[in-house]
Amino acid sequence: MYILAIESSCDDTSAAVLRDGILLSNVTASQAVHEEYGGVVPELASRAHQQNIVPVVDAAIKRAGITKEDLNAIAFTRGPGLMGSLLVGVSFAKGMARSLGIPMIDVNHLHGHVLAHFIRESEEDNDQPKFPYLCLLVSGGNSQIVKVNSYKDMEILGQTIDDAAGEAIDKCSKVMGLGYPGGPIIDKLARQGNPDAYQFAKPNIQGYDYSFSGLKTSFLYNLRDWIKDDPDFIEHHKEDLAASLEKTIVDILMKKLRKAVKDTGIKQVAVAGGVSANNGLRNAFRDHAKRYGWKIFIPKFSYTTDNAAMIGITGYFKYLDGDFASIDLPAYARIQTSQCSNTNQPMLNYKPANSQ
Repeated sequence: MYILAIESSCDDTSAAVLRDGILLSNVTASQAVHEEYGGVVPELASRAHQQNIVPVVDAAIKRAGITKEDLNAIAFTRGPGLMGSLLVGVSFAKGMARSLGIPMIDVNHLHGHVLAHFIRESEEDNDQPKFPYLCLLVSGGNSQIVKVNSYKDMEILGQTIDDAAGEAIDKCSKVMGLGYPGGPIIDKLARQGNPDAYQFAKPNIQGYDYSFSGLKTSFLYNLRDWIKDDPDFIEHHKEDLAASLEKTIVDILMKKLRKAVKDTGIKQVAVAGGVSANNGLRNAFRDHAKRYGWKIFIPKFSYTTDNAAMIGITGYFKYLDGDFASIDLPAYARIQTSQCSNTNQPMLNYKPANSQ
């Protein structure tokens, strides 16, 4: 059984092919045009998706060693994300599925990140989490602790009440004039710096929720004061600044995660999302595994950023359940979530923002 998966939620156009849940190909076209603007420009992203989607899908099918007629279903990212970008992938999936007479499977982008740990590259690849497990989902737009009871039953225990961790990193990088995206730049510089060189504000938020807006403000104000005394302060200390910023963010993330592990008693712990590529966070996970006896799951670097393989494995699980999408399902840019740690009412599923 072959599934074609399509991911186009932001600025990466990706397609993958899976056979019975085993990944055969995973092709991604990235967009460098956004670097000069310091962030993703939605209109440019959607235009690039239109140029990339046909060659990317064609390459994924050819690398899998099949033809489009062999496909049994098409999985696609329905949301959340940039609406223009999503519409390209959703429309392409609908047209291709209709032309081949095969079913479609709509996938929530965040579900894909959480379930990226189930991507298998061979029959012998069997090191996946057991349900239930906790997943720290960290990216440019999301910072959440998710209790994963099954592939379709997920509870958001805590989430950011303002900025996400990846967003904080990108904005601090921009303040330092280091460029976009800030994550890889900060990560590289942090490896050469002293993580204890500077102290920045850490929030005191109840429960499992996160906050990073205060950290950004603290970083900005401290930097402003230091530059008054030394106009070249950033250039002279950028490695230490990056290392101290990274350590502060990782400490904030891990403190809440430790509390969640202690309170739930679940010691199978995973990390997912774009920020899971950060070496400081990965090292913190390995350290906690040794100190607290956690069984940890860290994705391959290729599965941390947006990719179609994670959409494909999520689609595979839905295929087995016969959970298919109708041709008239629209894309959605935002989702509804609840402040679970404050209300004690778990959010079982991510839903479109306009759902009832």
